[in-house]
Amino acid sequence: MYIIGVCAAWLLLLPQLGSAQTAAPSDAQAPPAQQPPAPATAPVPADSVWSVGGIDFSGLVDGYYSFNANHPASRDNQLYNFDVKANQFSLNMAKLSMSHTPDPIGFQVDLGFGRAFDIVHSTEQAPEIFRYLEQAYVSVKPKQARGLEVDFGEFVTSAGAEVIETMNNWNYSRSLLFAYAIPYYHFGLRTTMPIGKYFTGGFQLVNGWNNVEDNNSGKTLGFIGNFTTKKVTWSNNYYAGPEKTNTNQGWRNLYDTTVLLTPSDKFNAYLNFDYGRDKNIGPGSQAWIGVAGAARYAIGKLFAVSPRLEWFNDKGGFATGTIQKVKEVTITGEMKLPQGFLTRLEYRHDWSNVPFFDVGSTPATSKHQDTVTLGLVAFFGPKR
Repeated sequence: MYIIGVCAAWLLLLPQLGSAQTAAPSDAQAPPAQQPPAPATAPVPADSVWSVGGIDFSGLVDGYYSFNANHPASRDNQLYNFDVKANQFSLNMAKLSMSHTPDPIGFQVDLGFGRAFDIVHSTEQAPEIFRYLEQAYVSVKPKQARGLEVDFGEFVTSAGAEVIETMNNWNYSRSLLFAYAIPYYHFGLRTTMPIGKYFTGGFQLVNGWNNVEDNNSGKTLGFIGNFTTKKVTWSNNYYAGPEKTNTNQGWRNLYDTTVLLTPSDKFNAYLNFDYGRDKNIGPGSQAWIGVAGAARYAIGKLFAVSPRLEWFNDKGGFATGTIQKVKEVTITGEMKLPQGFLTRLEYRHDWSNVPFFDVGSTPATSKHQDTVTLGLVAFFGPKR
């Protein structure tokens, strides 16, 4: 009955807004892989009432209700990221951003709170204040440097096909690869530079994965290479470095690649692949590998449908805490208004080759998990 109620509430909105399809739409939603954290040339924001004194302001509030058919006693959606609370209303995040496009000096500051910020900084050992920061960096882009940009501070990772902000993704929930295969952010130095008409290269020297203050004296190296045309974007990211506390032995390596297809304004698709390996201090290593594919089809000016399918093999149990092979399929319906408001109704089915998902208040576990989620996001800013 909960599922029927949630679906009915969302569907009742459709007839009331159907006549709005003749209204001028907002800018087309950019696919996740088209929004790299460090573009070769930072876009110049359009004039907006949210720009004051050369500083651009933007923000969002993101909340949801999620129904989990397993009714876990923990009231958690297992293997989820951000929308982790089950059978209740919850705040994903509230966020405020300030930025100035480098000319030649710029900056980006993203402040917020909510469940997403708690999860992003769950392993952070720095002072509490850093838990409210998603990004905080200074940019330098010399006019005579042929597009070279240098950033220093805390910035989100370049890996992955999805991002932290819901409205910049196609689905409401994040993929298994986003949640378990890649880092969220880094602290250190980041450079990007266009090389020719289609290629952008980059290098990063950072403390490591998800830490403002390093847990050892070693550093992680990042290498970025993106090939971009009008219809295809191929992104490649490689990170390597020591990630264990108080030792520089046992390096962690990650290769992440995404192919984004944008054949038309109505239809986009991507394929994301990740392979990671964390070498133990002693003999052996732990590895994880996964692939995800998704598509987005726009129906008119207000609606879109986005299916996603993925497979994730946690060979040593490093990522999920259990040696398992997990699959998930998601179907998301979206309704987006030009004024900066979107709602998504999503069904997701996860299944594992071993009993992993909690069922009720008993010790019993299941090989599968089914959820229905209704998400609401309001956002503003010159880049809307």
